[in-house]
This record gives sequence, C-alpha cells and structure tokens, in this order.
Amino acid sequence: MAEVPPRILVVDDDHDVALLVKTVLERRAGCVVDLADDGRSALEKAAAVKPDVVVTDIEMPGLSGLELLAELRRVMPSVPVIVMTAHVSVEYAVSALRAQADEFLTKPLDNARLVESVTRLVEESRRRTAEARTGEVVLAIGAHPDDVEIGVGGILAAHAAAGDRITILTLSRGARGGDADSRQHESLAAAEQVGARLFVKDLVDTEISGGGSTVRLIEEVVQEIQPTIVYTHSHHDRHQDHRAVNEATIVATRRVGTVACYQSPSATIDYRPTRFVRIDRFLDDKLRLLECFQSQAAANREYLAPEFVTATARYWSRFGGGVAVEPLEVVRETAEFIGAHELTRRES
Repeated sequence: MAEVPPRILVVDDDHDVALLVKTVLERRAGCVVDLADDGRSALEKAAAVKPDVVVTDIEMPGLSGLELLAELRRVMPSVPVIVMTAHVSVEYAVSALRAQADEFLTKPLDNARLVESVTRLVEESRRRTAEARTGEVVLAIGAHPDDVEIGVGGILAAHAAAGDRITILTLSRGARGGDADSRQHESLAAAEQVGARLFVKDLVDTEISGGGSTVRLIEEVVQEIQPTIVYTHSHHDRHQDHRAVNEATIVATRRVGTVACYQSPSATIDYRPTRFVRIDRFLDDKLRLLECFQSQAAANREYLAPEFVTATARYWSRFGGGVAVEPLEVVRETAEFIGAHELTRRES
C-alpha cells in the first residue's frame, strides 16, 4: 500500500530560507511542501491543506511565529510545530517552549537535524490524528433489500475496515421482488458481514411515498443513530421507489453533514457522479455481500452476477483510478467525508 507523502507547511518571510527548507524536505524526506511568507497567510494555508507538520520562523511581519503557534494550538491542536530562528538565546527557546512548540531549531539550519525532526513529528502527527479520530457514523438507506449493497457494498466494507459504525435502513421488505421473509433474512446476513445494524421497515413495495410518512421513518432512525454520513438512492432513477426514497432522505437528513447518492441498476443516463471511491481491496467483500441475496440471483437478476458487478466497478475506475470504483453523486459533504475515504484513497 502506497503511503501518502508527508505534507509540510513552511512559514518564513525570507524566501531564500523558505526555498532551501522546501528543497531539503522534498529531496531528502519525500515531503510535499507548501510555503507561506507570513503568519496570517499561513493560517489560511494550514486550514486548506491540513499539513502534517508546520515549520515556522519566529520573527515575521504581522503575526509573529510565536503568535502563529498560539493560534495553531487553538484551531489545530494536534499539528506539531517546529520553530526556527537565527537568534540563539535562552529567552527565545523558553518562549517557544512555553507556546508549546514541538521542536526548536536554530539558523543556519542543520539539514540532517531538520529532516530527522520533521520525519519524527510526521509520525507523531499521524498518531495523534488517528487517536483523535472517533470514527464516522454511517447510514445507508435503500428502498428494497439488496439496494444498498449493490450501490455502496464496497464502500460499506471499507467503512467497516476503518472501524466506522454502520446502519442500514431498508424501507420495504421487497414483497414485489420475492418472498419478503426470505429477503429480510438475506438482508440480515449481509448486514452481519459488515457488522452493520439493520432496520427493515414495511412500506408497500413499489408504492413508497417521498412525503411525510417516509420522511418521518427516516427521521426516527436519524434521530436515534445521529449519522455523520448518509448514502441513498439518486433522483436519476427509473424506479419510482428509488426516487421517492431519495426525496424523503434529502428532507430527513437535512442536518447531516454529508449526503451522497449511489448508483442503482435502474439509474438513468442523467446519473452524474462527482466522487469516485476506489474499492480495489473491497470488491471481493462486495461480491460476498451480494451472494447473500440468493432469492434474487435465482430470479435471474443479472445485475447481481459477479461479472456484471465487477465490470461496472471496472468501468468507473476510468474516472477514479485503480481497478474498481463505486461512484457517488455528492449532495453535500464535510471535510471529514474525505477523511472517511482515506483508507481507499491510500490504495493509490
């Protein structure tokens, strides 16, 4: 698995020094380095790129390095900060340590010590981030048994591997597509594979409303589990139940930070994904989830055939890279959504 290169923000109003640090870190430590020439622009850059480590000079116009350090401790407390200065004095060192700097380096810089300090603090930064991460709460909503697994089975497997909590909400038992009891048991078997909690409602198959009653059912589950990410059907779908569930979900999850729509076999050509999530490691897990729905396979649902599922994932890899991708139409998203997909992104 390829590692994501360390991302370092270097802050110095002396462009020669900044470029020297950038060159050393890129060539010797394989870092991706961003530059800022004052404290205020550094805060904006840090918010945008989320660096693993910040390396900053002390004396700068406007916001000083120590004032920048104090502000970073307030808004990004887990990011390690290296302070560097040409003024070697006990007073400077004590000031930096009191401001909770992680390292204090003097100019001219010892390149070997700079690389050693940055490398060590990148590991520390990622450890802090992993410990701080509480995990996502995922809610996947479908109209019928097997809808969720077809649309985001690989993504759910990735969430399970990341330790996220998963809930699947199925709004009908799918009586028009087979024996409802059998389909419910199949849903339960699939949910168990990814450690998901399962809610199965009993709305009438093919007659699901996009209005009040369905909204209230979804709101009850949202209220109970407090999801941070919701996956549901797209509005661009020939099946009336899928469109209705999309409509009700958008209303019922209006306070959820991230909502994204998956592709169903009945999606129309207007389905326009904006996010492509690699599931290279999780395609086999998805195929095993779909094997649970034997009643549908026996009914010759060709879209459940492993070669069909694999070919579809392979097709979307044209846009997402790798060998298998699940597409999403993102309705809205938070920065945490990107973090939740870090596991699959690192596959690249």
